[in-house]
Amino acid sequence: MEADYVVVGAGSAGCVLAARLSEDPGTSVLLLEAGGQDRRREIRIPAAFSRLYRSEVDWGFATTPQTRLDDRELVFPRGKVVGGSASINAQIALRGRRADYDAWNVPGWSWQEVLPYFERSVGEFALEPQRDPNPLTRAFLDAAVEVGIPRADDLNAPEPEGAALLAVNQRRGRRWSVADGYLRPALRRPNLRVVTDAHATRVLLDGDRATGVERGAERIVARREVVLCAGAIGSPHLLLLSGIDPPGVGRNMQDHLAGGVLATSTSTRTLFAAESPTNVLRYLLLRRGLLTSNVGEAAALVRTRAELEAPDLELLFAPVLFLDEGLTPPPEHGLTIAAIGLQPESRGSVTLRSSDPFEPPLIDPAYLSDERDVQVLLAGARLARRLLGTAALAPHVRAELLPGPDAQSDEELLAAMRAKAQTLYHPVGTCALGTVVDPELRVRGVAGLRVADASVIPRIPRGHTNWPTVMVAEKAADLLRRSA
Repeated sequence: MEADYVVVGAGSAGCVLAARLSEDPGTSVLLLEAGGQDRRREIRIPAAFSRLYRSEVDWGFATTPQTRLDDRELVFPRGKVVGGSASINAQIALRGRRADYDAWNVPGWSWQEVLPYFERSVGEFALEPQRDPNPLTRAFLDAAVEVGIPRADDLNAPEPEGAALLAVNQRRGRRWSVADGYLRPALRRPNLRVVTDAHATRVLLDGDRATGVERGAERIVARREVVLCAGAIGSPHLLLLSGIDPPGVGRNMQDHLAGGVLATSTSTRTLFAAESPTNVLRYLLLRRGLLTSNVGEAAALVRTRAELEAPDLELLFAPVLFLDEGLTPPPEHGLTIAAIGLQPESRGSVTLRSSDPFEPPLIDPAYLSDERDVQVLLAGARLARRLLGTAALAPHVRAELLPGPDAQSDEELLAAMRAKAQTLYHPVGTCALGTVVDPELRVRGVAGLRVADASVIPRIPRGHTNWPTVMVAEKAADLLRRSA
């Protein structure tokens, strides 16, 4: 097989890039995906995403033992399916703050320079208000006002702050991933080919130029360029497997860690009831009800210290007990307020476990290795507790499960966080702009090879990472066209 462009990974970046490049009928594009088609019904049903963890559409990764999280190996879901992690995520569209992008300090990547790509994506990148928000989520927003957190009109404003319902990647109550919005409309083009179950094992080199990729014994030729869109785990892993090791590959890993508070609820309208016959019927007939929930329905972006110039904490509300890193169904009605440090200072890595391309890499986010992250998490847990005690939320709370009423001191709260905190699924930075790739996304020292996915984001935005990844791919398409 050969094409002008070989794109590795049909996820949030690869689907976008392949669709945009194939708009030129004179350009051939080959998109390789290690997983299969996105046909599982749980992909379509918004509230069902955690059912996909550890399934055939998940790479099934885990972190190395995290020394500051009781040596736990955290579940680390990554989509192995057309649509990538956009097919198994919580569908949240939250792009971050203007200053986040300006702070990258990379030519061509300031807020004003990336904003057109966010705007261009809006048609294909479904961005809708939630179809049927939970009454408990409304109560959370009222509780936020009670504790002094203002209501926000739009958390995707250039300088978002306050509490609001989150925009979601859905169409009429159904998940609408990049595969739906970008890839499927492009599949009718004869110059675009998508190959599934195609695990790229190595980038092929002729001297210092990339010429294609290897898929087992098969050599796939790129007449112009190879573009890695395998994500913050897959792209550095493939570079390292190929012996391509410019300074910084696999380093600078950042991820959002989620701690917080869980409580049982007096309400009978939490997502514990999502699969009742009535709710299933409402979803099938009307695309309404609890199954339309993306689980993380609302967020509050706040400052833990008055002197900060921007929010450093996100409180993410879910009208359900989100237990055991999403692997265990809730046993009863409850709610979760997750505390997330928006710009963690801890830095981890992705490194080789072995030279076998089918062995997963070593993923070490080094959570809480910077004390500043600990302080934000503790402040978030205390604020979440205050929200549970408000007039708006307290009537819906039966009992606090985590950290539990006995945990009062910082040490006790932190012990609970170390025992139960989990990833929010937002790894970035492992092929960072300005170090591993240049401002044109070209891998330093190798011609004909670029990376265009979440791995190039040098510092995590104060938001979630799916939409910024789409932006990177939109911009990458223009960069490739200009250099053709």
